[in-house]
Amino acid sequence: MVAQEYTVDLNKPLVFQVGHLGERYQEWVHQPIVSKEGPRFFSNDFIEFLTRTKWYAVPLIWLPVVCWCFSRSLQMGHSITELSYMAVFGMFIWTLLEYSLHRFLFHIKTESYWANTAHYLLHGCHHKHPMDGLRLVFPPAATAILLFPFWNLVKMFATPSTTPGLFGGGLLGYVLYDCTHYYLHHGQPSSNPAKHLKTYHLNHHFRIQNMGFGITSSFWDIMFGTLPPSLRKKSI
Repeated sequence: MVAQEYTVDLNKPLVFQVGHLGERYQEWVHQPIVSKEGPRFFSNDFIEFLTRTKWYAVPLIWLPVVCWCFSRSLQMGHSITELSYMAVFGMFIWTLLEYSLHRFLFHIKTESYWANTAHYLLHGCHHKHPMDGLRLVFPPAATAILLFPFWNLVKMFATPSTTPGLFGGGLLGYVLYDCTHYYLHHGQPSSNPAKHLKTYHLNHHFRIQNMGFGITSSFWDIMFGTLPPSLRKKSI
């Protein structure tokens, strides 16, 4: 007797279904469904609500935190020029983190039930439903939880007075990343660099999904050799 392969029912909550796909999950999740209507994740309405985020929630919630961080470094005696260096350096570090998370965590290969389920929640859902506008940016509740270990990590390498400025720069980089990511999916840029970035990112979704991991820039793809061959002459 041959066991029947598991089939995902798109009309039912998806999260606890996808794990059953086993080794077929990777193939399934990288076959995108292009629709602005996102799927239901959970049967519980409150948990379902937490998975949906309007893009403008990101700047509304986190830009005041960025301003507070910058003001703390200024209050501790740093000049505007010094703060600018901290902010730019923090944003630069974010671009490396953006690339590294996307390449090594978001595109990790999974097969087990719980690994597939976790991957779908983390990033697989975005590749399966790339135009779902309510699941493009990271939910604020999850971001808030992750900020604590990142703050402590910055504290390990920075002084008490530079920690807020560097952290604020990194957080500003994250805000720009999430807003840029949303725009690349739903905006219609008519000129570069936004037009190039949109082409670059959609190429990652619909053509070569194991390359082109940068969102706000192709810099780290160039540095680490993950630039799609067809875009090498066009990239910045």
